[in-house]
Parts: sequence; C-alpha cells; structure tokens
Amino acid sequence: MTNQILADVVLILHFAFIAFVFAGALLVLRWPKLVWVHLPAVVWGTVVEFTGWICPLTPLENRFRERAGRAGYSGDFVDHYLLPVVYPESLTTRGQLVLGLLVVCANVALYAVVIVRSRKRRVKGSSREFPVAGKGR
Repeated sequence: MTNQILADVVLILHFAFIAFVFAGALLVLRWPKLVWVHLPAVVWGTVVEFTGWICPLTPLENRFRERAGRAGYSGDFVDHYLLPVVYPESLTTRGQLVLGLLVVCANVALYAVVIVRSRKRRVKGSSREFPVAGKGR
C-alpha cells in the first residue's frame, strides 16, 4: 500500500510540475524571485517535449507501481483526472512538438505580462521618488 501511495504522490508531483512549467509565470507575477526556479523548469519541460526524452519522474513512479504489485491504476481520482494529462494515450511525436510550442508560446505571453507589470511598478515607484518639474507634491 505504501508503494501505491508513493506512486500516486509522484504522479501528483509530476502533474504539479507540468502545471508549473505551463503557467508558473502567473506565480512569478506575485513572487518575482520565483523566476529563477520557473525558467529552468520551462527549459527542462520544453526540451523533454521537443526531444521525446522521458521525465525522471516517470520511471520513479513506475518503480513504485511495480513494487506495489500493480502496473496500472484502479479508476480513482488519479486515474480518471491526472493520468490522461500526464500520460496522454494518443500522444505522438508531432503532438509532443505541438505541446512544446504551446508551452513556449504560453510562457512568452505570460512573461510579457510579467515584464509589463514590472516596468509599471518601477515607473510608478520612481515617479514618487523623483517628482516631475513644475508639479508639486
């Protein structure tokens, strides 16, 4: 039972990593220093999709499932909702390339928002420190 739980935990972590790679820039809006974790994750996720490599979490999860004496899933929440997202059945090489491009495009768009908001904050902060000539406080 413990190995089954560990396998499910690894799958949930895998799902969380995928979500973080896809939309972690939204977290960067709130916590800008998170960019140093998010950008490497985006690079890793994109490289995995473009090259067809296997994420290291997959063999770890499979090992736990084998130790539990079960290679598949039982139809629970993890099986019904998370499994199709993490391991799509009909994923082809072309599909992986499309996913990789989707990740890149989504992150470019999200980081455009991050950059615009960051610049607005700097401009807003600097206008308080350096008033424009001719305008009073």
